[in-house]
Amino acid sequence: MDLDCGKLLSSSKDSWKTTLLLAYQSLGVVYGDLGISPLYVYKSTFAEDIHHSETNEEIFGVLSFVFWTLTLVPLFKYVFIVLRADDNGEGGTFALYSLICRHAKVSLLPNHQVSDEALSTYKWENPPEKKNSSNVKKLLEKHKFLHTALLILVLLGTCMVIGDGLLTPVISVFSAVSGLELSMSKDHHQYAVIPITCFILVCLFALQHYGTHRVGFFFAPVVLTWLLCISGLGLYNIIHWNPRVYEALSPYYMVKFLKKTRKSGWMSLGGILLCITGSEAMFADIGHFSYTAIQIAFTFLVYPALILAYMGQAAYLSKHHNSTHKIGFYVSVPECVRWPVLAIAILASVVGSQAIISGTFSIINQSQSLGCFPRVKVIHTSDKIHGQIYIPEINWVLMILCIAVTIGFRDVKHMGNASGLAVMAVMLVTTCLTSLVIVLYWHKPPIVALAFLLFFGSIELLYFSASVIKFREGAWLPILLSLFLMTIMFVWHYATIKKYEYDLHNKVSLDWLLALGPSLGIARVPGIGIVFTNLTSGIPANFSRFVTNLPAFHRVLVFVCLKSVPVPYVPPAERYLVGRVGPTSHRSYRCIVRYGYRDVHQDVDSFETQLVEKLADFIHYDWCDNEKKNDDYDDDDNRSGSSNECRLAVIGMVSVSNFEIEESDLQPASVSSVEMEPVNVGQRRVRFYVDDNESESSTMGVQLQEELRELYAAQEAGTAFILGHTHVKAKQGSSFMKRLALNYGYNFLSRNCRGPDVALKVPPASLLEVGMVYVV
Repeated sequence: MDLDCGKLLSSSKDSWKTTLLLAYQSLGVVYGDLGISPLYVYKSTFAEDIHHSETNEEIFGVLSFVFWTLTLVPLFKYVFIVLRADDNGEGGTFALYSLICRHAKVSLLPNHQVSDEALSTYKWENPPEKKNSSNVKKLLEKHKFLHTALLILVLLGTCMVIGDGLLTPVISVFSAVSGLELSMSKDHHQYAVIPITCFILVCLFALQHYGTHRVGFFFAPVVLTWLLCISGLGLYNIIHWNPRVYEALSPYYMVKFLKKTRKSGWMSLGGILLCITGSEAMFADIGHFSYTAIQIAFTFLVYPALILAYMGQAAYLSKHHNSTHKIGFYVSVPECVRWPVLAIAILASVVGSQAIISGTFSIINQSQSLGCFPRVKVIHTSDKIHGQIYIPEINWVLMILCIAVTIGFRDVKHMGNASGLAVMAVMLVTTCLTSLVIVLYWHKPPIVALAFLLFFGSIELLYFSASVIKFREGAWLPILLSLFLMTIMFVWHYATIKKYEYDLHNKVSLDWLLALGPSLGIARVPGIGIVFTNLTSGIPANFSRFVTNLPAFHRVLVFVCLKSVPVPYVPPAERYLVGRVGPTSHRSYRCIVRYGYRDVHQDVDSFETQLVEKLADFIHYDWCDNEKKNDDYDDDDNRSGSSNECRLAVIGMVSVSNFEIEESDLQPASVSSVEMEPVNVGQRRVRFYVDDNESESSTMGVQLQEELRELYAAQEAGTAFILGHTHVKAKQGSSFMKRLALNYGYNFLSRNCRGPDVALKVPPASLLEVGMVYVV
């Protein structure tokens, strides 16, 4: 008994050690952006709309707003509510959308299969649906325009995250470098801050291709040092200048502030909201850490440090009304430590910028996976750390735009207005999506979701309105950028759906494929032909066009569909669905490869090798399965009837040498049968026995060996990748907007983005492209 208690205590200590270590590591990834907000909140708030007076009503009112905003939004909304709405441990806009799509039929993704719902990451056990939640679900599923509206809302949130990825590095680095104004004359300061900021930004983006894993080890110490620094300065200023500043935390000062300042006070909320910049990162990065780790780090370290920092600045400013310098962070820093604080601030701003840039790469990759963004080259910078990616095109575009914004705006006021609107828009989208998750996923009464939406939505709308009113003073930038990106993403997604519908209506029957043979002048050449298609059944039109123009195809033919599933990850053991196309003698197969929106796509070499392995596993399984089912099948023609194209098997990570397995005990890491409709699999023993040195006694054993030999011989002969080179054209009679979107918009994007061969990393020597015109 004592030994058991000792083991429990030991495991409990280990789990707490792991949690605390994750909480420490989360500082560098999650809280860099949020932690550096004291650099620019007061400066942006007092830039123009309100002025610091002798009565201190303005500074105390702003402090009260900052305190309650930090308490209600990051602490109550995110830490205690939104973080619980994770998708298998993943967070962010697409995680919420994924949860909604899996619990209500609102997804606009094509080629959905019933077998996708059997994935272990697809659904979690939840309480049974209540009548009210099922009514909301029916309403969403009934109206098609709500599906489109939901997608537009998600795309809006995605575009604003990208906008935040542009603006956060600018305002963070610029605010940190602005500390130089206290150490040099105004003339020199004007010509120093902008070039230094641009230089730091260029270096930051130039080093992105190395990946954050090389320097990530010092991110957490930098942010921890910064948080301890600002909290220490805050305590010093409170004790030294105004110990009674805590009284300003009362909501009374908020009311007093608005009564005095009226419209100008409302407009100044656009600067106050910057105190919660980076809160969304807590939810977006939850997959890298854990709910408990992020909760501990924010509640016990980040939140107190930020409150002390803002209170300290307010305490200093409450005793300094006629300062020669403008209100800002550095005026409250004692002169003896100003240079070290400046150095730490610049490092912390770089870390905060790095986190949001990595997040931008990640969300663009997710958008691309779900068919909502043009193809870009994604480079995985770390073999050990999942999700560390770099996108060259996006990186250099962001760098150019960051430099342009720095030179164009030249002050914190315009930068803050632009950044604030982007931040608030993302939070509004998260609030709307979370309210749907509360009803559909948590099965709470709609009144609970409505209360959540109204309470937090009203707070965020108040701040959002204060940002929008400053449209001409910087807020136009994220709006313009979002409209541009949303147009691109919506056009790409619309054309992708139309292309899939065209493929679906123009697919070729299986009889046509089986009729191809020497009598029609069609030759089978050595090798494996991999035909990429979006279809999960049928023969794609691009293959029929290929055979028409080149009357030959490979001895082993594989129709491969790379599809996205609305889950963050598909376990490797459940990724491959394999089946036959036609009879065994035809040597044609279908392979559906399923990826989640955060999954890493394989290089073509490893994919080709693994595909052959999965085909070999499937051949073993199929022959042995049919041997048990159909003992009376003696010839291949009889057996062709059992090769139903709708019958696929999940092929997992198994060794196919000398073992036996109970099918009733099959786990995701083995081979299991999947039908397009649910089936009951009875208990039976399946024996896989493969040994090239021993001959099989049965006819099926000989045929099994022959099929495997042909597969490996085809692999030795070489693999060809057959891809469609498409041009989309709106059919006659289409509306002007449709013709504009497809004939010009989509075709321009497809010509100027990465081709499917580059996205799939297909070597040019092995590529066969088939020209196709889609009239949709």
